[in-house]
Amino acid sequence: MILHLYIARRFLRAFFIVLAVFVSILLPIDLAEQIRRVGNAENPFAAAFRLSLLNLPGMLYEMLPLFVMIATLFLFLGLARTSELVVVRSSGRSALRQAMSPVVVAMLIGVAGVAVLNPIVAATEREYELSISGYRTGEARTLSVSAEGLWLRQGNGARQTVIRADRANGDGTRLSDASFFVFDDEGGVVSRIDARTAALTAGAWELTGVKLWPISDAENPEAEAELFDSYSLPSTLTAEQIRDSFGRPETVSIYELPGFIADLNAAGFAALKHRVWLQTQLSNPLMLAAMVLIGAGFTMRHTRFGRTGVMVLSAILLGFGVFFIRNFAEVLGESAQLPVLLVAWAPPAAAILLALSLLLHWEDG
Repeated sequence: MILHLYIARRFLRAFFIVLAVFVSILLPIDLAEQIRRVGNAENPFAAAFRLSLLNLPGMLYEMLPLFVMIATLFLFLGLARTSELVVVRSSGRSALRQAMSPVVVAMLIGVAGVAVLNPIVAATEREYELSISGYRTGEARTLSVSAEGLWLRQGNGARQTVIRADRANGDGTRLSDASFFVFDDEGGVVSRIDARTAALTAGAWELTGVKLWPISDAENPEAEAELFDSYSLPSTLTAEQIRDSFGRPETVSIYELPGFIADLNAAGFAALKHRVWLQTQLSNPLMLAAMVLIGAGFTMRHTRFGRTGVMVLSAILLGFGVFFIRNFAEVLGESAQLPVLLVAWAPPAAAILLALSLLLHWEDG
């Protein structure tokens, strides 16, 4: 037990050293990029520093597998250099037992990342996107999904239209049971339009089964309401704007994500990207454990055997390979070409089996 705690403490120290080194590297680089983006702000350095601090948690969270991999390499290379690995092996402990402590610590880091860091990253990512959007265009996102249905906003400084619909198709360009609330530049309601269906075309919403209330120009809007079989309402929205307004799943906390997915499904969207992201986050502890086992498989050997540089490079390349395969699988999952559970859980599980086979091979050798 004492030996396990010693190795776990060494691994945790290596992890925080790697984390500090990457923070000192990433923060100045991102600060320079943010200064370029907000060069027209009143105080560019202060604005850029704030944006960099908001962007930093997301970058670190995304790179957790890399940090764990490098910390594992530092740990076992250090133990091999001081011959502590030889002493531990001579005491009868197998390579798997030696790797158990870092694996447990890595999984705890993964659990803490999902439970604590993920909501922080979601909040900072939302604030970062709102801030950077304000510096660029001064516009907010045009779409929102809630339990009440789908909400859209369109227009310019002169007139705004708020749209609510019970359901929509996959890209939000065809709405069912929709209501359009038209506002003037002072925020007063000009008219309300209810439609059975609404289809977005180039520059207009084409409505069917329409009832229009002229609210601002009528003493009794209900008495003066008009019915139309079809109606064309000018629009400044495009399908690309609606798609981009969904926001990245990274901006939704892990605790809110299941409800958000349910709202998307109720509104008629597949929410594949968000479902893949949810399962990927849940599998993160397994991914970090895989990174530890991969690093251990290449470095749990005495330095007198030589080829240390080759083994370290092989571990890093294999780790990046697993990371690339996982990202590629996510793309296939988001396009519905692979099941969501397979996309999220198969790559880390396969990496663990591969690393275990390598460790057992070295153990038998």
